[in-house]
Amino acid sequence: MLYVLIAAVALVVIYVLRGFKIVSQSETMIVERLGRYDRTLPAGINIILPIVERTKETMTRSAYGSIKMSSHIDLREQVFDFDKQSVITKDNVMTEINALLYFQIVDPVKSVYEIKNLPMAIEKLTQTTLRNVVGEMELDETLTSRDTINSKLRNVLDEATNKWGVKVNRVELQDITPPESIRFAMEKQMQAERDRRAEILKAEGEKQSAILKSEGEKSAEINAAEAKRQSKILTAQGEAEAKVLQADAEAKALKLIADAVASKGGDPANYMLAVKYIDGLKEMVSGKDNKTVYLPYEATGVLSSLGGIKDMFKSK
Repeated sequence: MLYVLIAAVALVVIYVLRGFKIVSQSETMIVERLGRYDRTLPAGINIILPIVERTKETMTRSAYGSIKMSSHIDLREQVFDFDKQSVITKDNVMTEINALLYFQIVDPVKSVYEIKNLPMAIEKLTQTTLRNVVGEMELDETLTSRDTINSKLRNVLDEATNKWGVKVNRVELQDITPPESIRFAMEKQMQAERDRRAEILKAEGEKQSAILKSEGEKSAEINAAEAKRQSKILTAQGEAEAKVLQADAEAKALKLIADAVASKGGDPANYMLAVKYIDGLKEMVSGKDNKTVYLPYEATGVLSSLGGIKDMFKSK
């Protein structure tokens, strides 16, 4: 009798303990009563009726990528890192792409009853959607339009997984790896583009240098011409001023001579004419080997004028 009582107590304790369910923060459990959905357990300590009620187990994906059965449903944002898969672009280039998917379960009931294997369904849907999106784009566009691909993938996946109680927050492409031959051709193309840009920059530099040099030479020639012009102007002005001064001096000298001759009672014109004749005679006989003496036709008149001038000065 005692053993029966102990066994009964043990069964009661086991029954009660099995009725306690502890749910962690940001997690939940689905409870079924007699095989039908009954309620969703919140975080904390919950009590269920064993045998009559049980928690629904569903497939989840661990951090290492393995799929396992669990009654705990994680409500936090989760990330799936898919392996590289081969995708054919619009221009028939086989490319390997590695994608990251960030999603969150917003309706645990739908995630359990609307899809059998949620992790696998999300993975396969992502792969097929990625093939469809990339298949509509050429390789160059695929390499330079990651944001466009991410946006298209997120919109399509979010709409498709909405019936599963899942919200797709974002999709990121980690790696886009074209074939080795394509990468080699792209490297050659990029190198050629760099060489072309370098040649353009070099030619542009030489052009600017030639322009600056020609402008410098032009400015130098203009400055030299301006300096030469200014020099000639200054020289001409100096010569003109010298001639004016010389003329003024000669005029003053002539006036003084004329006044002096007039004061002696002589004719200034005859005096000046005689002086000019004498200077001309000096120039004619100035040559070393010149033995010929030239006598102007009016020389006798001039000499007589000089004699008169001499007598005029003596009489005074």
